[in-house]
Amino acid sequence: MNTLAATAQILVAAAFASIPLLRARFGGAAKAAAVAELREQGVRPEVLEENKLRFDASGHEWWAPGGFAAAMLTAAAFNLAGSSWGTTLTWIFSSIAFLANVAILQSQLGAVKSVRAAFRRKGDQELLRIDVPAFLQAAEGAFPAWTRTLQNVRHAVVFACSALSLAAVALV
Repeated sequence: MNTLAATAQILVAAAFASIPLLRARFGGAAKAAAVAELREQGVRPEVLEENKLRFDASGHEWWAPGGFAAAMLTAAAFNLAGSSWGTTLTWIFSSIAFLANVAILQSQLGAVKSVRAAFRRKGDQELLRIDVPAFLQAAEGAFPAWTRTLQNVRHAVVFACSALSLAAVALV
C-alpha cells in the first residue's frame, strides 16, 4: 500500500509542477496579449508592473505549486522507504493538497469576480477601468488550446490521487 500511496503522490507532484512549467513557457506571451488588450482599452500597460500583476512563473505562481510538489515527493520518498513518517506525511500533505486544489478550482471558476475584487482592493483607479473579462480572455488566449484540458486533467489527478494516497495509508 505504501508503494501505491507513493505512486499517487508522485502523480500529484507532477500535476502541481505543471502549473509553473506552463506559466514559465507561455507567461510572456500571455503578458504581451494582456498588454495589447490594455492598450486597446486605453489603459496604461505599466499598471501591471506597478501593481505586481504577472502571468509568468515568478513569485507565488512558482513557490506555491513547487512547494506542494516538493511536499508530495517527500511523503512519497518516506512511503517508498517504508518509514512510518510516510503515513504521517501522507495524512498531512495529501489532505492539504486536496483542499488546496479545491481553492484553486474555485479561483479558476470565479476568475473574473476574484480579479475584480483584487483590483478594488488595490484601490488603483486605472485598474478599476479595466474590462476584466476581455483582459483575462486575451491573456488566456495566449496559452495553447490544450491548456484547459491540462487544467482539467490536473484537477482530476490531484483529487483522485490525493484521495487514493489517503485511502492507501488508511489500509496499512
